[in-house]
Amino acid sequence: MELPQIFWNLVVESAPWLLIGYLLAGIIKQVIPSSWVEKQLSKPGFLSIMKGAFIGAPLPLCSCGVIPTALAIRKAGASKGATASFLVATPETGVDSISFSYAVLGPVFAIVRPVGALLSAIIAGILVNRLGDKESEPESNKQTGGCCFASKNCESTSPLPQRLVEAIKYGYGRMITDTAKWLVIGLSAATVITYFVPQSFFLQWGDGVLAMLIMVIVGLPMYICATASTPVAASLLFAGISPGAALVFMLTGPATNIATMGVIREQLGTKSLVAYLVGVIGTAIAIGLLLNYLVAAFQWPLLLTVAEHGQSHTLWRHLAALLLIGLIARVWIQPLLTSKPASFSTPAEQN
Repeated sequence: MELPQIFWNLVVESAPWLLIGYLLAGIIKQVIPSSWVEKQLSKPGFLSIMKGAFIGAPLPLCSCGVIPTALAIRKAGASKGATASFLVATPETGVDSISFSYAVLGPVFAIVRPVGALLSAIIAGILVNRLGDKESEPESNKQTGGCCFASKNCESTSPLPQRLVEAIKYGYGRMITDTAKWLVIGLSAATVITYFVPQSFFLQWGDGVLAMLIMVIVGLPMYICATASTPVAASLLFAGISPGAALVFMLTGPATNIATMGVIREQLGTKSLVAYLVGVIGTAIAIGLLLNYLVAAFQWPLLLTVAEHGQSHTLWRHLAALLLIGLIARVWIQPLLTSKPASFSTPAEQN
């Protein structure tokens, strides 16, 4: 099968779930005000770490949007552990990536992925509190970024119908803008891997710790959101990698990108960064090993959409795919249409 057909099949299968996920993300954005998030995480201790994980997991923020939000939470008084827990859980999973995981990877990953994100967030938060709390941070690093989600001025007090409209605008506007580039990269990478990489390529590394460490190395420098990492993981599974190693990639990729690590080092300190990486990577590998054992022991089926090249789709799925492509294309086309052309004036007009 040709590359365009593989790409289109993956888009058609995933589009309805992505559209549902983006809508839910917009609704959550309207339901959960940032002031409430800051209040819940302002008290130090284990409870705030737990809250940071459970509050951050469903929030509609990717790797780029979570950084200024986490800094706002830190400025509001959250402990280093709660801040780290929020930084891990938020980009590792979300309503959009969970629905996408169900569509592309099946129910096993749709359940295991958010559970793994919560556990890795909590453990990373605990380690950061233990190892990084005694490390001071510069006053200049306590300034926050300009993320709308973290700004009280962005909170809506509008009537319910208007808030629903705002939720749709956010889900199909801001969320797609934040993830469009990486979603296209993820889908394209999945297509290329599926087409060129033989199905037994990754079997040479086995299904143990070595394969998972390779996935950590692959995911560590990448700046990829949870949604975009999903089709890549599916293609890696199709190429022969173990389910646990694929899960390690999906957990470490969004949470350990270079931008996030740089911010943690500057804002929370070097010891906190080390604790953060140990918590995220160590927990991901442990959960990956457990997943491999459970899949083998209970014969859990893995439903990989990327492998089903010959399937046919109903008309509504094709329409959903066209809608998703249109929304993504708008991210690049709209600025070109709204930009004002440069004006040229004669020397006489300038005078």
